[in-house]
Amino acid sequence: MEEALKGLFPHVWRTVVIYFAVLIIVRLMGKREIGQLSTFDFVVAIILAELAAIPMGAQSIPIWHGIIPLVTLGILEVVFSYLALVNRPLRKILYGSPQIIIENGHLLRHEMRSSRYNLDDLLSQLREKGFYNIEDIEYAILEPSGRLSVLPKSQKRPVTPADLGIDTEYEGLPNVLVMDGDVLKENLHNINLTEKWLKEKLAEKGIHPKHVLLATLNTRGQLLVDCQNDDRARE
Repeated sequence: MEEALKGLFPHVWRTVVIYFAVLIIVRLMGKREIGQLSTFDFVVAIILAELAAIPMGAQSIPIWHGIIPLVTLGILEVVFSYLALVNRPLRKILYGSPQIIIENGHLLRHEMRSSRYNLDDLLSQLREKGFYNIEDIEYAILEPSGRLSVLPKSQKRPVTPADLGIDTEYEGLPNVLVMDGDVLKENLHNINLTEKWLKEKLAEKGIHPKHVLLATLNTRGQLLVDCQNDDRARE
């Protein structure tokens, strides 16, 4: 048993090292790699996965021989990303450019052929966005990531308060003050409030911060609290 555990240790150690190496490299490559996977990013992700798998499974390869290609790939990706920020032609080559698939309610077949984008894909993505008739669409744009952006015709758009001439109040974003029992002091500081003020407000409700699952302060000054043992919101 002891010998088996000793034999497993190198595998576990190498896996942990490669895991953290890949995690750090992906973080350095930026949020765009996860949030919007272009063709270029997809290729990099595949290569990154392959490079990470080799040193994890091959004990004969020194661990550093596996990390160096990962770091090199990460550096290349970061360099090309920065160059693409200031060089539009390079950005177009690496990430592609959006294509208009529907214009003024009409399908552009030549654009669909050039991107090898068929009608089934188009209708499927339109349905996902709640549109079932092409004649309801003013513009549909195929983004470099493969997502479809849709602008419906004015008669098919939801009515907004602006359309009805109704004035609305600014809502803003609520501030999270407590999460999982931890007081977020930085958020309190950003809105010029103190931890003492928060504890007093919670004490008025008979609640200790450690028992709070989530506490938020909205722009109307209301403190909304969800306790860890009670999912009811309290004001």
